[in-house]
Amino acid sequence: MYTDTLIIYGSSLGNTRFVAEKLNELLPGSTLADVRDIRPEQIAGFGKLVLGTSTWGVGLLQDEFEHFMNTLSGLDLKGKTIAIFGLGDQQNYPDSFCDAMGMIYEMLQGKGVNFIGEWEPDDYDFSMSKALINGKLVGLALDEDNEPDLTDYRLKKWIEKIGDTLAD
Repeated sequence: MYTDTLIIYGSSLGNTRFVAEKLNELLPGSTLADVRDIRPEQIAGFGKLVLGTSTWGVGLLQDEFEHFMNTLSGLDLKGKTIAIFGLGDQQNYPDSFCDAMGMIYEMLQGKGVNFIGEWEPDDYDFSMSKALINGKLVGLALDEDNEPDLTDYRLKKWIEKIGDTLAD
């Protein structure tokens, strides 16, 4: 069970919500929350956070997630385990693919959190990303615009990799 895991997503058009709902099914007992509805005191009740957002335009955080990050970065997150997933478009935005994941990672650096879920970039076709650090993506990158057929496979592989850490 994953009762200590909170999945927080920001979604403008529904793709990130759709992926977050799939993650919630793959992590039985986890709690799912839209970033617009989450309150800081709710976060304190969980030791493990899975943060999901899309990248908009040329490397921007999803609107509500940007506001949420201002709140989150002001909280005491020391000791929390954090995994990040992001949606991007590697065909139309190859030089800012899933930048929002990298922005989240940067904002939470130095907060005493334990990041998990880095992902190999080999099966993608992009030229640059703020989420690419030391040769790996800081979280799971998904492209629902160009590779929706790979989403389920990637989610399952990612959960195989991080599931034990997220489990109670």
